[in-house]
Amino acid sequence: LDNTLWRGICGEDGPAGVVLDAPRRRLHEFLLEQRNAGMLLAIASKNNFEDVEETFAAHPEFPLRLEHFAAWRIDWNPKSVNLASLAAELNVGLDTFIFLDDNPKECAEVASSAPEVLSIALPANLEELPEFLAHIWAFDHPKVTEEDRRRAMMIGRSLEFSRAARSAASLDEFIASLNLRVDVQPLEPERLPRAAQLTQRTNQFNTTTIRRTEAELAALAAQPGARIFTAEVSDRFGEYGLTGLAIVFTRLNELYVDSLLLSCRVLGRGVEHRILARLAEMALDEGVYTVTVPFVPTAKNAPARAFLDSIPFGACYEDNGGFVYRFPAVELQTLRWAPSAAAPAVPERPATPAPAVRSFAGYADIAAALRRPAQILDAVRREAAAGREAPQAGTFSSETEERLAKIWSELLQKPVTDPAANFFDLGGHSLLAVLLLMRIREEFGVELSVDEVYSASLTLGSLAAAIEARQLGAADPEEYQALLAEIENLSDEEVRALLERELGQEE
Repeated sequence: LDNTLWRGICGEDGPAGVVLDAPRRRLHEFLLEQRNAGMLLAIASKNNFEDVEETFAAHPEFPLRLEHFAAWRIDWNPKSVNLASLAAELNVGLDTFIFLDDNPKECAEVASSAPEVLSIALPANLEELPEFLAHIWAFDHPKVTEEDRRRAMMIGRSLEFSRAARSAASLDEFIASLNLRVDVQPLEPERLPRAAQLTQRTNQFNTTTIRRTEAELAALAAQPGARIFTAEVSDRFGEYGLTGLAIVFTRLNELYVDSLLLSCRVLGRGVEHRILARLAEMALDEGVYTVTVPFVPTAKNAPARAFLDSIPFGACYEDNGGFVYRFPAVELQTLRWAPSAAAPAVPERPATPAPAVRSFAGYADIAAALRRPAQILDAVRREAAAGREAPQAGTFSSETEERLAKIWSELLQKPVTDPAANFFDLGGHSLLAVLLLMRIREEFGVELSVDEVYSASLTLGSLAAAIEARQLGAADPEEYQALLAEIENLSDEEVRALLERELGQEE
């Protein structure tokens, strides 16, 4: 907060003594834009809460108000400790956090103690702050749904629910008083963006964690015997929107649940029981008497397995490293949650494995050093090299893979002949990821999201498939679109002049 959201230290300068200057006002506005796009705001500050509360009250001109923050930890604990506490309260993983601070030492402490967190130190020259923020890829939102816009409000309702549940005399009585409503309906075309978003974001209650795009869901829904159902949830605390999804296939004498997933903000109230019971009713209506649910374990989806294990009937067997649950539909249609007889709906979060060093490497560097055309143009000139050894013919299954392999070979300065090759294992890094995005757009005429390229699991084959499936978009800033033409048309003399002019401005 101090010297981040305002200039000054509220505990020393007093609540009225801090100042909101122009760069920090832009930070306020930027954070509000992120909140409206679905991100949650939280505070981890070494301060006295009373001083912070009085500071917000003393400055009605602040665009950000204390109520815009979903939660806060304002005390003298290390910020990494408070981030872990915030993650537990908000029921999200530390790997979803972006930590902004004006103090590089605080960022270093968080990066060391909580490496899952993307920790970014703001520029010392605050005049650069607006441009710096605009070039942090982690804040990009290719598509914002209505649920995103309402997310902060709905998370607030979830927190209100959790606090009320903890203070209730009896959990059974509390659940009975919820007036829970779960509306399970076939997926409507206009809800495809939200449905795809659920498959891509949901980790804890997700039986198979298969990620799907809008196009893939639409194609799936058109298959014979396939259906997709959505679940909209509300209770006495309010509406939570489209928070559940089930993808099912009717196969001979069974209803096969390909994917069952539920947003973590509606866990712990029996929603999953209602959805599975409704699917069983549908199965019986069609003369099908078995509901089959495959489960593929991951590091994060223990809550989904705990739910399946808690169902007191049916059978389970191992299958290719996962499990298959088979339930009699007649019994499953009566499934209801009995809190006093069940294990906690959301078990303790397992420790998150230490991420690879490259997970967040370069985000701040990109924002600081690759946000202007001249900077990227210089990087292109330095990194691009001609005459690389071409991949061996016949290795790849498509022309796209062959063309993409040539690009990888040029950027990585080594031959790439295996579709399963990992970009970062071969020496890729943040700068090369920037160049790769540009080369893909130039070569294939498609726009890829940052997540599709800047991923630890990026392989040549998966990227080629994404290129073939992607339609044209317009996610990149205009300056990068104009840059492609500059790269091709500028002479060496023009490049030198451009760089000299840019460096002179920066000094």
